[in-house]
Amino acid sequence: MAVRARGLVAGSERAVLAIVGAPGAGKSTLVDALLRELRAGSPIAAGRQDWLAHLPMDGFHLSDVELDRLGRRDRKGAIDTFDSAGYAATVRRLVERTDEIVYAPGFERDLEQPIAAAIAIPRAAQLILTEGLYLLHDDGDWAKAARCFSESWFVSIDDDIRRERLVARHVAYGKSVGAAEDWVELVDEPNARLVAGSRSRATMLLDLTGWST
Repeated sequence: MAVRARGLVAGSERAVLAIVGAPGAGKSTLVDALLRELRAGSPIAAGRQDWLAHLPMDGFHLSDVELDRLGRRDRKGAIDTFDSAGYAATVRRLVERTDEIVYAPGFERDLEQPIAAAIAIPRAAQLILTEGLYLLHDDGDWAKAARCFSESWFVSIDDDIRRERLVARHVAYGKSVGAAEDWVELVDEPNARLVAGSRSRATMLLDLTGWST
């Protein structure tokens, strides 16, 4: 997979690779593995680390304050709880590559909140990995962002395993087992069904069931 990702970059051109999948499908795990392998062995890097960058969609979560104002905090993670316009604008700036540096928000897992300007992507970056749920959604600002991707990979795993991972993740971040199971059923699974509808728009499909780094 790293070979294919590296092959998207030709000469000094910039490529944006989108990793898409349902909640708990393994997007972040795959991206972390790709980043490690690409940084460790690419002739493109020539000793530099700034040729490669990472733009997670999670940083574009709306804050809890805004979700409370909108009445959406009880389904945080749904498609209308993200700043899709901000994400699309950031991806467009990256493709245009006119700015010396593009600052993007990160996401603090312990706080469960976006952090402004936590990610800095320099103009020297040639390959940008971005991952998230709705990157291939075919409406509004999501569709604008999708037109900027060089390739998109849709990842999936066995649904039972995916749901077990989600429950364990929510428990690790403070929910009771019962509350975690309810959240998965009422919030994560509707999101997963919406994401599944974008599967056919991906460049490549990857089943990560049984895959380990």
